Amino acid sequence: MKELKITKNDAGQRLDRFVAKALPLLPDSLLQKYIRLKRIKLNGKGAKRDERLKQGDVLQLYIADEFFERPNEKNAYLKLSKPRLDIIYEDENILLVDKPSGVLCHSGGKQSQDSLVTNIQAHCYLKGQWRPHEENSFAPALCNRIDRNTGGIVIAAKNAEALRIINEKIKKREIDKYYLCAVVGKPRPPKGILEDYIFKDRSKNQVFIKDADFSGAKLAATEYNTLVYKNGLSLVECRLITGRTHQIRAQMANIGTPLLGDLKYGVKSENQSFGEKGQALYSYKISFDFKSPAGALDYLSGRCFSVSKVDFAEKYFDFNISVDK
Repeated sequence: MKELKITKNDAGQRLDRFVAKALPLLPDSLLQKYIRLKRIKLNGKGAKRDERLKQGDVLQLYIADEFFERPNEKNAYLKLSKPRLDIIYEDENILLVDKPSGVLCHSGGKQSQDSLVTNIQAHCYLKGQWRPHEENSFAPALCNRIDRNTGGIVIAAKNAEALRIINEKIKKREIDKYYLCAVVGKPRPPKGILEDYIFKDRSKNQVFIKDADFSGAKLAATEYNTLVYKNGLSLVECRLITGRTHQIRAQMANIGTPLLGDLKYGVKSENQSFGEKGQALYSYKISFDFKSPAGALDYLSGRCFSVSKVDFAEKYFDFNISVDK
């Protein structure tokens, strides 16, 4: 029998979800069975799977030792003595990091060290802000993700409370994420809201758009504004209203102005004429527009953060974010 004491970062979670995180090798079928058989006790008594844990609670786990082992890739952060991070903002609760294009947010196996989340965990570990040996289930985590070939701002939470709050605010659309993109041609009209139904073909890792709802599709909405037109290209600012896979890329292509350098939804001849091989899309600004209390993160309400520059915006439009944002 082993005991786990519920810490501040563990509190508020459902019993079954906490145990699943604390014992990642334990199959869900066995987890649910052990709860029913009371081989997982809460403060010495049987408990329901959806019971919420409180700080100071103690779980007694009558489970084989083999399930307490940790997968090796979980410790990839230990191999990074100098994390590679471009930090935009940091406090005791969150990090805002400018992710370069080409870097994965998450990865597994041999690529674990190269992922953004591993570098963030190493950063927090080396600064003494995260002590993994004192945690049962929490590790610094990303609150939002962007594609490997898209650069820009990613929010990371340093504690479980911050993670819950940011995730809730994203769900309620109280955090605005703005992107810059270079598109071929001129959007018509120059600004507006794109609303379409988007379907993801997982086998092709590609999405398809239709004007009307259809089976398996999800509503995608993007507010856009053309900032500059120059030499056949437009610099467009997009604010995500929803957050679907490849949303901006697919929607801009659907109105006849595909992203420059987009190999999946773009125009090959246009990409070649400009010599672009990477998509001109960057998550350049985040605004914390809280409409309801944010608890420990109330101090972020009304604050806005941006990257210092976007290369393609300067290259094709002479657009300086510090002046024109």
